[in-house]
Amino acid sequence: MAKFIHLTDVHVVGEGKTMYGSDPAKRLAGAVESINAEQSDAEFAVIGGDLTHWGGPEEYEAVKKAVSGLTIPLVLMVGNHDAVPELRRHFPDAFDDGNGFVQGVWRTDAGKCLFLQTLQEGVHSGHYCEKRQAWLKAQLDADDEPVFLFMHHPPFEVGIAGMDGSRMLDSEALWSILEPHRARIRHLFFGHIHRPIFGSWRGVPVSCMRSTNQQLALDLRDETENPDIRRVPGNMEEPAYGVVLADRDTVIVHMHEYRRRTPEFLFIPPPDQREGRGYAHDMKLEGFEG
Repeated sequence: MAKFIHLTDVHVVGEGKTMYGSDPAKRLAGAVESINAEQSDAEFAVIGGDLTHWGGPEEYEAVKKAVSGLTIPLVLMVGNHDAVPELRRHFPDAFDDGNGFVQGVWRTDAGKCLFLQTLQEGVHSGHYCEKRQAWLKAQLDADDEPVFLFMHHPPFEVGIAGMDGSRMLDSEALWSILEPHRARIRHLFFGHIHRPIFGSWRGVPVSCMRSTNQQLALDLRDETENPDIRRVPGNMEEPAYGVVLADRDTVIVHMHEYRRRTPEFLFIPPPDQREGRGYAHDMKLEGFEG
């Protein structure tokens, strides 16, 4: 059984600095603490892009400090808020596909993970140029291993008008490379949307996690109902990361709200606390009001 951790959209703005009243670097450090305490048997963790908000050196330094205590290997990807030169200056071991793009491979017993760069610097939408396409095609043609895909921008619409315009715009070119290998593609992990999203694209299972800082509110109105689609609503729902369990038969994605502190209980309590069929549904949970 392979196990790995999917974080995305950490949007660090510098150590001790806040965004919407929250410190993204502190939130990221909290995720690291949680992974070390609860998921230390994972093979690796990946941050799927938007490591920083402005792409500046101070921000990457804060990212570096926040993840320095992680006890499992870390894969870094880039999103539309990142700057590749600064990433490489602070993380010289980041993936390089030979053409300067942050792309690479990680092999697990459940299949190989391919990490794609959908960032085109200077724009918020995702792009995937011919050089990157050639790299991906070579990786897929190299063997017949099952494949997990990781990218920042989704190559499809998610129904949120204010974000769909900044999706990956080269989706047809991408699909032309993926389609011959469709049966091998087990899952596509993406970010950018700051929401828990699960579904499929042309038969490929997909999922997205919340940010570790600010979240995108669910607004499914179309442009006629919401003409000012640039006003993308946000909120401060609990941050989360994904815990992925995969073998040759299954892929399971758990969303873990690692900061949530609500009362805990046993579904089947000890014998002296059981009622009826063994459950104590009416027990009072201290500190909780429904």
